[in-house]
Amino acid sequence: MRQLLSGARVFTGEHVLEGHVVVLDAGRVASVVPREDAPVGLATRVLPSDALLVPGFIDIQVNGAGGVLFNESPTADAALAIAATMRRTGTTGLLPTFITDEPLRTARACEAASAALSRPEGGVLGIHLEGPFISPKRPGVHEPRYIREPDESIVERLTSLAERLSRAGGRLLMTLAPEQVEDAVIRRLTAAGAVLAAGHTAASHERAMQAVAAGVRGFTHLFNAMPPVFNREPGPVVAGFSADEAWCSVIVDGVHVHPANLRQLLKAKPPGKVVLVTDAMPPVGTKESTFVLYGRTILRREGRLVTQDGTLAGADIDMASAVRNCVQLLDVPLEEALRMASLYPARALGMEKQLGRIVPGHRADLALIQPNLSVQATWVGGNEQWH
Repeated sequence: MRQLLSGARVFTGEHVLEGHVVVLDAGRVASVVPREDAPVGLATRVLPSDALLVPGFIDIQVNGAGGVLFNESPTADAALAIAATMRRTGTTGLLPTFITDEPLRTARACEAASAALSRPEGGVLGIHLEGPFISPKRPGVHEPRYIREPDESIVERLTSLAERLSRAGGRLLMTLAPEQVEDAVIRRLTAAGAVLAAGHTAASHERAMQAVAAGVRGFTHLFNAMPPVFNREPGPVVAGFSADEAWCSVIVDGVHVHPANLRQLLKAKPPGKVVLVTDAMPPVGTKESTFVLYGRTILRREGRLVTQDGTLAGADIDMASAVRNCVQLLDVPLEEALRMASLYPARALGMEKQLGRIVPGHRADLALIQPNLSVQATWVGGNEQWH
């Protein structure tokens, strides 16, 4: 059914338009035209005049939300439940993230994400496998006993998964430590359609740059689970700064990375190469104060999620809050902060031809934000959810 959205300003992903309407048809954006040129006779939703209609947020790293943890419940229903919770805060597309775990559970998570992807209005875009090919020296909260190096059988399964997800319009994103994976494996995975990012790594600067040359195209939560920068050991952090072709995802919660470091990253990277992620965990969207990961209790304390010994275990943030923090903590212009949450992650996944902008032909994944940057409504595939 054709529908017209009117009344709010429109941020297309490139410009803010005043006095325009958005026409939706069959789950996609049909046109964005001046109000006086709007087609007549369509069902019309009049939006608040002080609101801004923006491309829906895309979060490529979501471990859990709404009391659900994908590692604990690697099912399609769990992935869709996480997406439904995050939709209330503007995220219309996400990658449920499965961290280093048992091979059988990992396989179940991959099949679950594939099944969830087949629900076009569910908001699941594929899967992010954060591990198991990570560094034992930089595991973070990942369970060291499940860390492993790739062998032929698992590489074959991953290439098959990447191809299958790509054919279905989704993506496999993998976070790996470049020092744990040979360039030949990197090239095989990327040729199959996987998007590879360096993370949980102790790689030298030289090895990280070699991996970028082989096909790694991102750095997962730059700064975190990586060695600090030393005078003669720049490491993966400086590789993330200096590899112009690679994007860097960051958690802008005021906890994981000092704002001064993030400001320098934004100055160093070319436009479009800094991507917001939440790294969200089950308490997000709830009032819960604890959750269980690998059988360990994780505590929610003043904006932090930590183990008993103080190790960070994901983040307690949603994408709308990350956008607000970009504006308030980092002095990022609102339009750029919105791109960091929508257009740039779409590009990171190679999905920018259908997501991340409000232009004709793109999927009608939208968010309506208020002046305080809280989310009032979302649309996934043209279906509205009012909050």
